[in-house]
Amino acid sequence: MRIEEITKEDLLLVEKAMQTLRPVADGWYHTVGAALRCKNGDVFTGVNCDGIHGSCAEFIAVGAAVTAGNRDFDTIVAVDLSPSAPNGVVSPCGNCRQMMFEYCPDMRVIVNDENGKLIKVSVRDLLPFAYVDPAQRENA
Repeated sequence: MRIEEITKEDLLLVEKAMQTLRPVADGWYHTVGAALRCKNGDVFTGVNCDGIHGSCAEFIAVGAAVTAGNRDFDTIVAVDLSPSAPNGVVSPCGNCRQMMFEYCPDMRVIVNDENGKLIKVSVRDLLPFAYVDPAQRENA
């Protein structure tokens, strides 16, 4: 696993995710925010939409980027305002890991290491043995 140091840009991305979540955090429907930086520097954000068929914040941020015509992703981060989230950063769920792998397997993800220190790793490292559609194998 290749672990990368967090940059000032990464810390700004974490803060952007927090700024996105704070105004709408209501303890139920919107508990996670995400910020996605594209390789061209554009940043897209999203919050989770909970419900019977809810969607994670990472899905919303990726959807916003794709809607705007961006598909070349650099780094993503998810945050939670609860006191149990070190640095506010939370790891993506398995469903999000698979989605991020399918959209951009080399995208990096900001997470906490086992000591609560922010690090950056590849989606590939977060999802070993990922499912790859046989029709897409040559692209993975």
